[in-house]
Amino acid sequence: MSANENTLNHKIDFAIIIEVNNANPNGDPLNGNRPRTDFAGNGEITDVCLKRKIRDRLQEAGETIFVQSDEKKTDGMTSLKNRAYDENVGLGKNAFEANKKENIEAKRDETAQKACEKWFDVRAFGQVFAFKADAKNADGVSIPIRGPVSIQSAFSLQPVDITSTQITKSVSGEGDGTKKGSDTMGMKHRVDKGIYVTYGAITPQLAERTGFSDADADKIKDILPKLFEGDASSARPEGSMQVKKVIWWEHSSKSGQHSSAKVHRSLKELLDDNGAFDEATLKSALAGLEPEIIEGF
Repeated sequence: MSANENTLNHKIDFAIIIEVNNANPNGDPLNGNRPRTDFAGNGEITDVCLKRKIRDRLQEAGETIFVQSDEKKTDGMTSLKNRAYDENVGLGKNAFEANKKENIEAKRDETAQKACEKWFDVRAFGQVFAFKADAKNADGVSIPIRGPVSIQSAFSLQPVDITSTQITKSVSGEGDGTKKGSDTMGMKHRVDKGIYVTYGAITPQLAERTGFSDADADKIKDILPKLFEGDASSARPEGSMQVKKVIWWEHSSKSGQHSSAKVHRSLKELLDDNGAFDEATLKSALAGLEPEIIEGF
């Protein structure tokens, strides 16, 4: 894929401070859907979960998304392969086929470029198009795309307390209805209170490969403060999760004035247990790099 003159030409770092009250921010299906924690007892929201929220908010804002969640699908496709191969919503099957061995790499680059142009999340996060062989494509398909937007898992600033509640049925789920059902359905878990922080970056060198632009970066910045709006469920009631602040550092060059580690550390050193910090101190912490501090929605 060739570079585009409109692609992002400067490095960006960002951080998100998230407040959780009586919600399960990210359940672990291998542990009874209890809220994820690390070995020290700090709460965790995985990077995959955060990307899901970003994709959903972008889709609600009208962007075309490749990895759509089942409950938010807008095209009726039953799988990622169907979406990729469909002529109307995807790229068409021919885009993933290479007829001659000497043209395989060129075909892959062409298909990757089309995928980045069509789907915002492919352009931002990257994607591996890996589909099994079939009658027309004996070798299968494997097209990796590396995106410029990366985000870390969010961890709570302090260990979290988890409350577990037993759930029972009050109506008959089966039978003739003559007996009231009161059997146990399972357990419901929540984090009573927690302040989580995540960090991310947007790399211009990778943006050149996918065509990720300044306008795309602005769209990411616009949706981060409202990451949990429209995301309510029984595990995360409306208002139980919110973004407190987004901190957005825009460097003046591709390599940046400071490393991402140093930029992120400038915030970590100022945060108290409630996720508060002195904004004036943060703005003057790094020479030549003043962040934009955005209030949560």
